Amino acid sequence: MKFNFSEEHLMIQKSARDFAQQELLPGVIERDELQKFPKEEISKMGQMGFMGMMTSPKYGGGGMDTVSYILAMEEISKIDASSSVIMSVNNSLVCWGIEKYGTEDQKQKYLPKLTSGENIGAFCLSEPEAGSDATSQRTTAIENKDHYVLNGTKNWITNGNSASIYLVIAQSDVEKKHKGINVFILERDWDGISIGAKENKLGIRGSDTHSVMFSDVKIPKENKIGEDGFGFKFAMQTLSGGRIGIAAQALGIASGAYELALKYSKERKAFGKPICHHQAIAFKLADMATEIEAARLLCLKAAWDKDNGRDYSLSGAMAKLYCAERAMQISIEAVQIHGGYGYVKEYHVERLMRDAKITQIYEGTSEIQKIVISRSIIS
Repeated sequence: MKFNFSEEHLMIQKSARDFAQQELLPGVIERDELQKFPKEEISKMGQMGFMGMMTSPKYGGGGMDTVSYILAMEEISKIDASSSVIMSVNNSLVCWGIEKYGTEDQKQKYLPKLTSGENIGAFCLSEPEAGSDATSQRTTAIENKDHYVLNGTKNWITNGNSASIYLVIAQSDVEKKHKGINVFILERDWDGISIGAKENKLGIRGSDTHSVMFSDVKIPKENKIGEDGFGFKFAMQTLSGGRIGIAAQALGIASGAYELALKYSKERKAFGKPICHHQAIAFKLADMATEIEAARLLCLKAAWDKDNGRDYSLSGAMAKLYCAERAMQISIEAVQIHGGYGYVKEYHVERLMRDAKITQIYEGTSEIQKIVISRSIIS
């Protein structure tokens, strides 16, 4: 087992860190306050290769491994979790799903613009009655001669208003339940697609989250991914990889909060010395550093499993669960270490605390991860 990164890994990590500091940090507070989508920043991320990192160069991607991806995700997330979730959905769910399971025509048609950042993708699974229970799809896609007719509503869609391409999970045969679910590639400008109001969120406020409504949308049969009934398996397989990306996002939020707290604790003095030298603060920092290291190793293990063709459903769930829980706790402690300043926006840690919460919820709640883990270890 090796614990050192390759030169390429270190170069990617530095590139992501520099980009985050130079391009994302200057406007991150304003974007959070105004709920402003980072359009220009995401375009630059596409030019840098961050929007299709794991996709084959054949389709315009970087052809990188999952370890490279999570190293970049951590660095971006330290500064701007809104930008990192846009990056995550595009990489882990949309590009990966199309490349892994799509036809050659689908890959050639959609991936080059997604990997370049010219187009942004969205993954449409959750519904008003189908969040954690992904089998209960009310959105329907009924076969009709040479096309399917799509009707329904999807909730909590990241990139909902900014996406050009949607991957939509829908029920085509109600009697077959989850075995009758399919997945389709939709284009934003098709008739019958409408976007709901932007959600006014606690955190990741720079990313746009919307409901997406479908009314008699005609989907050409060639835009279905896989065989009939493949949609549920597609969603579960894709989300398993997506959880590694969100684990890396949570890790980045935690390590970003820790780095800010450590720096502040060395500068802030109380009772004649920097507060990092008071045991109450020093022990907090010790716990934070240890937990981040453990979270990072879990994240890297899941990425290594994926890169080496091993089953990563368990390691991905463990990484997602642990990293999300630690992000929440460490960001809270970072605010505490900052004292009153931690409650002020210009010190960044209150935003990281708000951003951390969603990592316990999306792409499978912490409770769902425990179900995945417990079923695996019990069986």
